[in-house]
Amino acid sequence: MINRVTLVGHLGADPEIRTLANGTMVARLRLATTESYKDRAGQWQEETQWHDVVLWRHLAERAQKQCRKGSLVFLEGKLTHRKWEDKDGNLRRSTEVVGAMFRTLDGKRDSYDTDGNDAGSVNEPPPMAAEEDLPF
Repeated sequence: MINRVTLVGHLGADPEIRTLANGTMVARLRLATTESYKDRAGQWQEETQWHDVVLWRHLAERAQKQCRKGSLVFLEGKLTHRKWEDKDGNLRRSTEVVGAMFRTLDGKRDSYDTDGNDAGSVNEPPPMAAEEDLPF
């Protein structure tokens, strides 16, 4: 089975950073992806989807240093669903992407892989599969 999400989009706000009681850092990001299409009348339309992203530990630290509102980000992670109770006792549900790796693509900041090693220029696109390796 596979639970993998790949997104390229712009941040809608600066990362929200928190440090838990045990010292673990967590970052929340709002990432927007936009698709363009022609409607039945032949007019171009844009549709934006907003994604809630959670980054833990060293990824949260990197996000705090490298990410700002408007940053273009390449992100890989997994889709998660949570149930929780709000302060009024109502059951709430949320869907989030838990990031495993990200790279800023806007060329303004350094880029590192998930282990903190230099991953090369932020102007380089993320590695892509060769055309013959694609599953479609």
